[in-house]
Amino acid sequence: MAEHNAQQDKRKTSNFTLRIDEDIIKLLQNESQLQDISLNTLINKILKRYVEWDSYEPKVGMIPMAKPVITTLFNMMSEEEVSDLVLNFGKNVVQDIAYFMKMKSDPNSFLTWFEIRMRRSFVEFNHLQEDDNNIYILKHDLGYNWSLYHKKILEKIFNEVFNKPVKIAISNFMLTIQFDR
Repeated sequence: MAEHNAQQDKRKTSNFTLRIDEDIIKLLQNESQLQDISLNTLINKILKRYVEWDSYEPKVGMIPMAKPVITTLFNMMSEEEVSDLVLNFGKNVVQDIAYFMKMKSDPNSFLTWFEIRMRRSFVEFNHLQEDDNNIYILKHDLGYNWSLYHKKILEKIFNEVFNKPVKIAISNFMLTIQFDR
């Protein structure tokens, strides 16, 4: 964590003046107090989210959906239907979206995109990197088939696109992804 903060300190910043509606400023100030962060930090988080994710969503055909809807839809599917979804659409769609947003198709840019996607989907995750070994643990509340869908997509992308072996363990609420960089 200290390494990440050191990187943040090295970033160049600029002063910039904006005229913002008073009601919006009040709402932002309330939110920054709730999150126990400065207004400046909150606004930077909002702007970062916009440039990393929100501005791309409509361009790549993504739509926000409530977790209970996603969970219900995936739970209604059989494992075979989940596999067919990945085979017919999933891998190419995910790979194309990642490529469009990152303008690269390599493991590092894909993983950067994937981390942003998980954060924006409010999926909790941990990432451990020891030497060349990477382990991601994702905690969600979307059910086994959601885990299965992501397992199959990630296996296809790692194996077919990046030609890298990957180990993925799944459960109703977790995915563990392990690979060498």
